[in-house]
Amino acid sequence: MANTPLMPKATAVWLVDNTALSFTQIASFCKLHPLEVKAIADGEAAQGIKGLDPVLTGQLSREELEKAQNDPNYHLKLQGSKVVVPESKRKGPRYTPVSRRQDRPNAILWLVRNHPELKDTQIIRLVGTTKPTIAAIRDRTHWNSANLTPSDPVTLGLCSQLELDMEVEKAAKNAPLPSASEANETLMSVDETTSDEALSAAFSFDTSAPKSAPEEEEIDADAVFAKLNSLKSAETTDEDEDKK
Repeated sequence: MANTPLMPKATAVWLVDNTALSFTQIASFCKLHPLEVKAIADGEAAQGIKGLDPVLTGQLSREELEKAQNDPNYHLKLQGSKVVVPESKRKGPRYTPVSRRQDRPNAILWLVRNHPELKDTQIIRLVGTTKPTIAAIRDRTHWNSANLTPSDPVTLGLCSQLELDMEVEKAAKNAPLPSASEANETLMSVDETTSDEALSAAFSFDTSAPKSAPEEEEIDADAVFAKLNSLKSAETTDEDEDKK
Protein backbone atom coordinates (compact mmCIF):
# COMPACT_ATOMS: atom_id res chain seq x y z
CA MET A 1 0.00 0.00 0.00
CA ALA A 2 1.26 3.48 -0.81
CA ASN A 3 2.60 5.66 2.07
CA THR A 4 2.66 2.70 4.43
CA PRO A 5 5.80 1.89 6.45
CA LEU A 6 7.50 -1.46 6.13
CA MET A 7 6.18 -4.01 8.62
CA PRO A 8 3.49 -1.69 10.00
CA LYS A 9 2.67 -3.82 13.07
CA ALA A 10 6.33 -4.11 14.06
CA THR A 11 6.66 -0.34 13.60
CA ALA A 12 3.55 0.22 15.75
CA VAL A 13 5.02 -2.01 18.48
CA TRP A 14 8.19 0.09 18.56
CA LEU A 15 6.28 3.40 18.59
CA VAL A 16 4.06 2.20 21.44
CA ASP A 17 7.06 1.09 23.50
CA ASN A 18 9.45 3.96 22.76
CA THR A 19 7.43 7.13 22.14
CA ALA A 20 4.67 9.21 23.73
CA LEU A 21 2.58 9.29 20.56
CA SER A 22 -1.17 8.84 20.85
CA PHE A 23 -2.89 5.74 19.58
CA THR A 24 -4.48 7.84 16.84
CA GLN A 25 -1.12 9.16 15.65
CA ILE A 26 0.42 5.69 15.57
CA ALA A 27 -2.64 4.23 13.85
CA SER A 28 -2.58 6.96 11.20
CA PHE A 29 1.12 6.48 10.50
CA CYS A 30 1.02 2.67 10.42
CA LYS A 31 -2.36 2.51 8.61
CA LEU A 32 -3.95 0.54 11.48
CA HIS A 33 -7.14 1.00 13.47
CA PRO A 34 -6.74 2.89 16.77
CA LEU A 35 -8.34 -0.03 18.62
CA GLU A 36 -5.71 -2.34 17.16
CA VAL A 37 -2.97 -0.01 18.41
CA LYS A 38 -4.66 0.03 21.84
CA ALA A 39 -4.69 -3.81 21.79
CA ILE A 40 -0.97 -3.79 21.03
CA ALA A 41 -0.38 -1.44 23.97
CA ASP A 42 -2.47 -3.70 26.23
CA GLY A 43 -0.54 -6.78 25.12
CA GLU A 44 -3.60 -8.34 23.51
CA ALA A 45 -2.26 -8.16 19.95
CA ALA A 46 1.05 -8.46 18.08
CA GLN A 47 2.45 -10.71 20.80
CA GLY A 48 5.87 -12.02 19.86
CA ILE A 49 6.44 -9.31 17.22
CA LYS A 50 9.75 -7.52 17.64
CA GLY A 51 9.52 -3.75 17.31
CA LEU A 52 11.04 -2.07 14.24
CA ASP A 53 12.60 1.38 14.62
CA PRO A 54 11.33 3.54 11.72
CA VAL A 55 14.11 6.07 12.35
CA LEU A 56 16.85 3.50 11.80
CA THR A 57 15.16 2.20 8.66
CA GLY A 58 14.99 5.75 7.25
CA GLN A 59 11.19 5.86 7.18
CA LEU A 60 10.87 8.54 9.82
CA SER A 61 13.18 11.41 10.77
CA ARG A 62 14.03 12.22 14.39
CA GLU A 63 12.73 15.78 13.95
CA GLU A 64 9.41 14.51 12.59
CA LEU A 65 9.04 12.18 15.56
CA GLU A 66 9.76 14.95 18.11
CA LYS A 67 7.33 17.32 16.39
CA ALA A 68 4.55 14.72 16.61
CA GLN A 69 5.24 14.02 20.28
CA ASN A 70 4.96 17.74 21.07
CA ASP A 71 1.68 18.13 19.13
CA PRO A 72 -0.97 15.39 19.65
CA ASN A 73 -2.87 16.63 16.58
CA TYR A 74 0.14 16.35 14.28
CA HIS A 75 0.16 13.47 11.77
CA LEU A 76 3.48 11.80 11.08
CA LYS A 77 4.69 11.88 7.48
CA LEU A 78 6.49 8.91 6.02
CA GLN A 79 9.95 9.77 4.77
CA GLY A 80 10.79 8.49 1.31
CA SER A 81 13.63 6.02 1.06
CA LYS A 82 16.88 7.48 -0.19
CA VAL A 83 18.03 4.13 -1.51
CA VAL A 84 16.53 3.00 -4.79
CA VAL A 85 16.43 -0.76 -5.01
CA PRO A 86 16.83 -1.78 -8.66
CA GLU A 87 14.16 -4.07 -9.95
CA SER A 88 15.62 -7.48 -10.57
CA LYS A 89 15.33 -8.57 -14.16
CA ARG A 90 13.44 -11.78 -14.67
CA LYS A 91 15.69 -14.64 -15.66
CA GLY A 92 14.85 -18.04 -16.96
CA PRO A 93 12.06 -19.15 -19.28
CA ARG A 94 8.83 -17.26 -19.63
CA TYR A 95 6.15 -18.24 -17.16
CA THR A 96 3.31 -20.11 -18.84
CA PRO A 97 -0.06 -20.60 -17.14
CA VAL A 98 -0.87 -24.18 -16.21
CA SER A 99 -3.87 -24.19 -18.58
CA ARG A 100 -1.57 -23.37 -21.53
CA ARG A 101 1.35 -25.67 -20.81
CA GLN A 102 -0.05 -28.59 -22.77
CA ASP A 103 -0.06 -26.34 -25.87
CA ARG A 104 3.66 -25.60 -25.74
CA PRO A 105 4.84 -28.69 -27.71
CA ASN A 106 2.43 -27.81 -30.54
CA ALA A 107 3.72 -24.24 -30.56
CA ILE A 108 7.35 -25.42 -30.58
CA LEU A 109 6.63 -27.70 -33.54
CA TRP A 110 5.05 -24.77 -35.40
CA LEU A 111 8.07 -22.53 -34.74
CA VAL A 112 10.56 -25.22 -35.75
CA ARG A 113 8.76 -25.83 -39.05
CA ASN A 114 7.83 -22.26 -40.00
CA HIS A 115 10.82 -20.39 -38.60
CA PRO A 116 13.84 -22.70 -38.65
CA GLU A 117 16.09 -19.64 -38.40
CA LEU A 118 15.05 -19.11 -34.76
CA LYS A 119 17.56 -20.17 -32.13
CA ASP A 120 16.62 -22.32 -29.16
CA THR A 121 17.03 -19.35 -26.82
CA GLN A 122 14.53 -17.37 -28.87
CA ILE A 123 11.97 -20.17 -28.79
CA ILE A 124 12.48 -20.39 -25.02
CA ARG A 125 11.74 -16.68 -24.69
CA LEU A 126 8.60 -16.99 -26.80
CA VAL A 127 6.87 -20.02 -25.29
CA GLY A 128 8.76 -20.70 -22.04
CA THR A 129 10.28 -24.13 -22.59
CA THR A 130 13.65 -25.86 -22.31
CA LYS A 131 16.35 -26.82 -24.79
CA PRO A 132 15.91 -30.61 -24.29
CA THR A 133 12.21 -30.28 -25.13
CA ILE A 134 12.99 -28.32 -28.30
CA ALA A 135 15.61 -30.89 -29.34
CA ALA A 136 13.20 -33.76 -28.73
CA ILE A 137 10.47 -32.15 -30.83
CA ARG A 138 12.91 -31.24 -33.60
CA ASP A 139 14.32 -34.81 -33.69
CA ARG A 140 10.85 -36.35 -33.30
CA THR A 141 11.93 -38.17 -30.15
CA HIS A 142 9.36 -36.41 -27.98
CA TRP A 143 7.14 -38.85 -26.07
CA ASN A 144 4.02 -37.41 -27.73
CA SER A 145 5.41 -36.71 -31.21
CA ALA A 146 2.73 -38.78 -32.95
CA ASN A 147 -0.05 -36.60 -31.54
CA LEU A 148 1.54 -33.16 -31.94
CA THR A 149 -0.15 -30.64 -34.23
CA PRO A 150 1.69 -27.44 -35.30
CA SER A 151 -0.12 -24.47 -33.79
CA ASP A 152 0.67 -20.75 -33.94
CA PRO A 153 1.89 -19.64 -30.48
CA VAL A 154 0.16 -16.28 -30.98
CA THR A 155 -3.18 -18.01 -31.51
CA LEU A 156 -2.55 -20.17 -28.45
CA GLY A 157 -1.86 -17.06 -26.36
CA LEU A 158 1.70 -18.07 -25.46
CA CYS A 159 3.21 -14.89 -26.92
CA SER A 160 2.14 -11.75 -28.76
CA GLN A 161 2.47 -11.15 -32.49
CA LEU A 162 4.87 -8.28 -31.78
CA GLU A 163 7.17 -10.53 -29.75
CA LEU A 164 7.17 -13.17 -32.49
CA ASP A 165 7.89 -10.59 -35.21
CA MET A 166 10.77 -9.13 -33.20
CA GLU A 167 12.40 -12.52 -32.68
CA VAL A 168 12.01 -13.43 -36.37
CA GLU A 169 13.48 -10.09 -37.43
CA LYS A 170 16.37 -10.53 -35.02
CA ALA A 171 17.06 -14.03 -36.36
CA ALA A 172 17.02 -12.70 -39.95
CA LYS A 173 19.55 -9.99 -39.08
CA ASN A 174 21.87 -12.50 -37.39
CA ALA A 175 21.64 -15.02 -40.25
CA PRO A 176 25.08 -15.52 -41.93
CA LEU A 177 25.51 -14.12 -45.42
CA PRO A 178 26.30 -16.59 -48.25
CA SER A 179 30.00 -16.97 -49.02
CA ALA A 180 31.55 -15.87 -52.32
CA SER A 181 31.91 -19.48 -53.52
CA GLU A 182 28.24 -20.19 -52.85
CA ALA A 183 27.25 -17.03 -54.66
CA ASN A 184 29.34 -18.03 -57.70
CA GLU A 185 27.70 -21.45 -57.74
CA THR A 186 24.20 -20.08 -57.72
CA LEU A 187 24.65 -17.06 -60.00
CA MET A 188 25.07 -17.51 -63.78
CA SER A 189 26.91 -15.15 -66.06
CA VAL A 190 25.11 -12.80 -68.42
CA ASP A 191 26.27 -14.77 -71.46
CA GLU A 192 24.87 -17.99 -70.01
CA THR A 193 21.51 -16.50 -69.13
CA THR A 194 21.03 -14.79 -72.50
CA SER A 195 22.18 -17.64 -74.75
CA ASP A 196 19.81 -19.32 -77.19
CA GLU A 197 19.94 -22.55 -75.21
CA ALA A 198 19.02 -20.79 -71.96
CA LEU A 199 16.16 -18.88 -73.53
CA SER A 200 14.89 -22.01 -75.26
CA ALA A 201 14.96 -23.96 -71.98
CA ALA A 202 13.29 -21.15 -70.05
CA PHE A 203 10.53 -20.29 -72.46
CA SER A 204 10.36 -23.51 -74.57
CA PHE A 205 11.04 -21.51 -77.72
CA ASP A 206 12.57 -23.14 -80.82
CA THR A 207 15.28 -20.69 -81.81
CA SER A 208 16.40 -22.67 -84.87
CA ALA A 209 15.75 -21.16 -88.31
CA PRO A 210 12.23 -21.88 -89.59
CA LYS A 211 11.95 -24.40 -92.38
CA SER A 212 10.90 -22.97 -95.71
CA ALA A 213 7.57 -24.10 -97.07
CA PRO A 214 7.74 -26.43 -100.07
CA GLU A 215 7.64 -24.58 -103.38
CA GLU A 216 4.57 -25.16 -105.50
CA GLU A 217 5.16 -26.80 -108.88
CA GLU A 218 4.65 -24.50 -111.84
CA ILE A 219 1.75 -25.53 -114.14
CA ASP A 220 2.37 -25.55 -117.92
CA ALA A 221 -0.87 -24.25 -119.49
CA ASP A 222 0.10 -25.39 -123.05
CA ALA A 223 0.66 -28.93 -121.89
CA VAL A 224 -2.72 -28.98 -120.16
CA PHE A 225 -4.59 -27.78 -123.26
CA ALA A 226 -2.70 -30.25 -125.45
CA LYS A 227 -3.73 -33.06 -123.16
CA LEU A 228 -7.36 -31.98 -123.23
CA ASN A 229 -7.37 -31.79 -127.07
CA SER A 230 -5.89 -35.27 -127.33
CA LEU A 231 -8.56 -36.67 -125.03
CA LYS A 232 -11.32 -34.96 -127.04
CA SER A 233 -9.95 -36.30 -130.34
CA ALA A 234 -9.88 -39.78 -128.88
CA GLU A 235 -13.51 -39.53 -127.85
CA THR A 236 -14.55 -38.33 -131.33
CA THR A 237 -12.79 -41.23 -133.02
CA ASP A 238 -14.56 -43.70 -130.74
CA GLU A 239 -17.97 -42.23 -131.59
CA ASP A 240 -17.33 -42.48 -135.39
CA GLU A 241 -16.36 -46.10 -135.09
CA ASP A 242 -19.52 -46.86 -133.14
CA LYS A 243 -21.71 -45.32 -135.89
CA LYS A 244 -20.18 -47.55 -138.59
